[in-house]
Amino acid sequence: MKTSVVTVLVAVATAAVTTLAVSSINRASQPSVYQYDTVSADSSAPMLRTVNLSQAEYPDFTYAAESAVDAVVYVKVEIQTQNNMAADPFFRFFFGDQMPDQGSQIRQGSGSGVIIRQDGYIVTNNHVVQGATKVEVTLNNNKTYEATVIGTDAPTDLALLKIEETGLPTLQFGDSDKLRLGQWVLAIGSPYDLRSTITAGIVSAKGRQMQHSSRELKIESFIQTDAAVNPGNSGGALVNEKGELVGINTAIISQTGSYSGYSFAIPSNLTRKIIGDILEYGSVKRALLGVTMQAIDDKFAKELKLSSPQGVYIKEVSNGGAADKAGVKAGDVLTAVGSVKVESMAQVQALVAGYHPGDKTTVTVLRDGKSLTFNVVFTSTEEITSSVDKDGSVLFFGAKLAKADKGVKVVSAGNGKLRENGVTDGFIILYVNDQPVSKPEDVVRIAKAAKKSIFIQGTTPAGREAYFGFGKE
Repeated sequence: MKTSVVTVLVAVATAAVTTLAVSSINRASQPSVYQYDTVSADSSAPMLRTVNLSQAEYPDFTYAAESAVDAVVYVKVEIQTQNNMAADPFFRFFFGDQMPDQGSQIRQGSGSGVIIRQDGYIVTNNHVVQGATKVEVTLNNNKTYEATVIGTDAPTDLALLKIEETGLPTLQFGDSDKLRLGQWVLAIGSPYDLRSTITAGIVSAKGRQMQHSSRELKIESFIQTDAAVNPGNSGGALVNEKGELVGINTAIISQTGSYSGYSFAIPSNLTRKIIGDILEYGSVKRALLGVTMQAIDDKFAKELKLSSPQGVYIKEVSNGGAADKAGVKAGDVLTAVGSVKVESMAQVQALVAGYHPGDKTTVTVLRDGKSLTFNVVFTSTEEITSSVDKDGSVLFFGAKLAKADKGVKVVSAGNGKLRENGVTDGFIILYVNDQPVSKPEDVVRIAKAAKKSIFIQGTTPAGREAYFGFGKE
């Protein structure tokens, strides 16, 4: 009898232990779920909200960091400046007009860059290389190369460099339009000369614009993040969890000059378009909508009898411009470009900057309480960009120009408008729009001042006189 009782007790205990073990294993295999009580509006009953805090939900940046870091480079620049002591009234008082020439001085600066092609093309910020007389690029493996500035674009603060190397690691472009608020991102660069530094943060805002004291054209719709960015990060990569390039780090807002929680990056979609233009044409083909805009706040929205502060207000429409031809009128409220809803003037600028002259899309406006959609064909105000290489050559509409004994020599006609209109390698440019030229900078200056067309006169390699003409757009 006692044996039977003991046997039963052992069986019950064993079953209990087994049940407890199985229960523990099941709990361990399930994601951890925590419950938070939130008081409802009428305070009569709590609302239950479940939040999944599974370990699998925590971000893992190792793949993105390890796959992207080798494609981010350190950029070192030298800028030659003239000593301005001779212009100082204090020194002139003592030395007069005979003050000896103090010569030039060399300043050094640094930033970061992103390799986008295996054959050595690198994206960085315009402000990193602006005015540089020498540019050096150091890879993550510590190999250093002298770089050539292929082209720059001041309105978007972008520049394209080239080093002579192949088989380089690259970053693939991601779609910056798909970034979501709160999404994790990594910033990679060389702050304070600390090479290959990686920091993490989230997307804090999109479509940010900076305040500028000058009246220069600025096309900005920054991605704002709280990833730590400091001097030296400029031109470096902002990548998503997949290791894709979603932005070029370019600025911070700080009272001290160092990181204080506000970092800004140029969206990758805008970067890809600008750099693609420089590569293909040697200049940026800038699309124009042809409107003057004004932001809409709550007070203005009430004046316009809008249900909410949405879109941007069209103050003026340029005669003959893309918007005018499409049917947009002053007083309309622009609410969408293509399929993208717009909330700020900066966002509109960035969206339009992503198109080429001649591209077509739709714009949606509110007029007298009704939503109207118009078909738009973008016009152009092509910004001719150029850069001076160490040998004095200049990139112009895809061609490479250099100073000749008389006039300007086309060292390479490239694949742009000069080649398309019959200019060959070795052609000597003597006149542009009936103005004599003696150096490449003259060609660029006259072309920029031209209203519509550029007319080139010169001699072929065989010595024959020849003429070429083409439109700026």
